[in-house]
Amino acid sequence: MFRRLRRALCVAAAALLIPLAGAQTARAADPGAGYWHTSGRQILDAAGQPVRIAGINWFGFETGNHVVHGLWSRDYKSMIDQMKSLGYNTIRLPYSDDIFKSGTVPNSIDFSSGKNTDLQGLDSLQVMDKIVSYAGQDGLKVILDRHRPDSGGQSALWYTSAVPESTWIADLKALAARYDDKGTVIGIDLHNEPHDPACWGCGDTATDWRLAAQRAGNAVLSVDPDLLIFVEGVQTFNGTSGWWGGNLMGVAQYPVQLNVANRVVYSAHDYATSVAQQSWFNDPSFPANMPGVWDKYWGYIFKQNIAPVWVGEFGTTLTSTIDQKWLAALVSYMRPTSTYGADSISWTFWSWNPNSGDTGGILKDDWTSVDTVKDGYLASVKAPAFPGTGGGGGGGGGGSTAACSAVYTVSSDWGGGFNAEVKVTNTGTTALKSWKVTWTWSGAQKVTNMWNASYTQTGATVTAANADHNGAVPTGGSASFGFGGAPGGGTTPTASCTAT
Repeated sequence: MFRRLRRALCVAAAALLIPLAGAQTARAADPGAGYWHTSGRQILDAAGQPVRIAGINWFGFETGNHVVHGLWSRDYKSMIDQMKSLGYNTIRLPYSDDIFKSGTVPNSIDFSSGKNTDLQGLDSLQVMDKIVSYAGQDGLKVILDRHRPDSGGQSALWYTSAVPESTWIADLKALAARYDDKGTVIGIDLHNEPHDPACWGCGDTATDWRLAAQRAGNAVLSVDPDLLIFVEGVQTFNGTSGWWGGNLMGVAQYPVQLNVANRVVYSAHDYATSVAQQSWFNDPSFPANMPGVWDKYWGYIFKQNIAPVWVGEFGTTLTSTIDQKWLAALVSYMRPTSTYGADSISWTFWSWNPNSGDTGGILKDDWTSVDTVKDGYLASVKAPAFPGTGGGGGGGGGGSTAACSAVYTVSSDWGGGFNAEVKVTNTGTTALKSWKVTWTWSGAQKVTNMWNASYTQTGATVTAANADHNGAVPTGGSASFGFGGAPGGGTTPTASCTAT
């Protein structure tokens, strides 16, 4: 999107345990295992089953913090658990080439109270390793997004005088090698939002994004031929302009052609008026005109069975009626999962972070509470998580035993009230269908609101049960829920967990 409009506000400060190298042997009942490829408009897993990317952008590695944002408030594992509990199955991780420079270290990470302890002393790439690894354990996939050449800002072209094409390609290849055979990173978004003077199909090697994407895509596939190559659009094609990265009109005449077949996924970005005005928002027929707009810029690729389409970014503050209608129309256009399954347009919402200046995020400013209205718009296009790589909690019984543990953590306490989060981990040897967590406070605390679970409270005893979307927890996996309570100042209770 237009980075001159979207600014970070706070820059300071699965179903089965699958061996990493043998993911292709997963049963047909567990879509998403192994490396993925394309067939027509669908993305298929290693067993040929269609899968849908239904995820979230978590930015920060591309900024001067050199790490995902929010770690100044919370533990990274708790946020990944929360993403999964909300029904997101993929994380898009923006980065800049600065993270490859010697001596680049992340900042603004809080290590107090046991948070992020395993990130201490790590450089930015090593922190990325940890995030990718834990996401995989939770059954989430990761798409790496080359967002900027450096942390100073976005670029129209894939190179700058300070970061030449050779550096861009070398760093892409380094990432492909770093995550080869890990199974969690499914692909790389080659460059974020090419825009004027970037062209598509003009033939000028200095500005033709389609040719550059072919060079970079082939370089990545020379290292790891199993990765998907995500290619965004440009701003202008044959005199018709749209969103940065959102114009894929040129694909019909000039498709991206790689040395490895069935690896290209085209990526569009689309936004609402909280980012910028576009002519279609003023059309008298709005929002009925929007499917035609999307068809013209990128939807035809999906409808004509040319290739899969992934809306890599879309977002809004959701404050205006126009934006609300736009988001409802776009979600409908991307096809509800309940009706179309994985034969649908894939997506990652912008953003998880609340500190995206002209969109806000799924999280509210406290980095814990969920914007349930915004998240609710996405409910019909969410899709199942994928088989985890294991490595979560252990212990808990033999045979096919359903068992779980619960960890209760106070995230903030201001005396008159507090916020807390509870992480439920499957410690048994079979996937969970449902779970309940119970605790008893020593004081007069009351739950004031709860997300990602339902609850009852009798006196000082609270019982929380899973929501519809997070009751199923794979072996070694986890789910989380949070709540607000009052008053604050109480001792942390011991939580017990039961499961079926």
